Amino acid sequence: MNMQERLAAIKLVLTDCDGVLTDGGVYYGETGEVLKKFNIRDGMGVERLRKFAQVPTGIITGEMSPSVKQRASKLAITELHLGIKDKERVLAEIIERLQIKPNEIAYIGDDVNDLVVRPFVGVFFCPSDALAQVKKQADVVLSLPGGAGCFREMAEMILEAKGIN
Repeated sequence: MNMQERLAAIKLVLTDCDGVLTDGGVYYGETGEVLKKFNIRDGMGVERLRKFAQVPTGIITGEMSPSVKQRASKLAITELHLGIKDKERVLAEIIERLQIKPNEIAYIGDDVNDLVVRPFVGVFFCPSDALAQVKKQADVVLSLPGGAGCFREMAEMILEAKGIN
């Protein structure tokens, strides 16, 4: 299958959070995490995938971040997995529960801990500022960095492959 066919087959998008939906920065205060910055265009990408292609988005992150929980709620993301150290196990559980084939999943990640899912997804994306070893293994290296609309860029590629403008 060529890349357009692979993208057209996508039925679920999974993403890491820090370094993809955010620029990887976090603001801390006396009580811990205070702020993370999310890109509004990425949120529109989540909405467009769901609304126009019936492709839901899920977040799998190692962090236990209240900010991520709030962002996921605002974007109506129900497939939210926080504090995950074994992304491969969570992905296997999602595949089993949703009865979805690995080639129907797109994943976007930026760091070495995301590479464990690489063999189990149809298309693996990474932001332009991902680590070098992640870029080497990605199917698609996006032109935008994490937190600057890379998720939206990926979403639009999937929508286009499905014939949706």
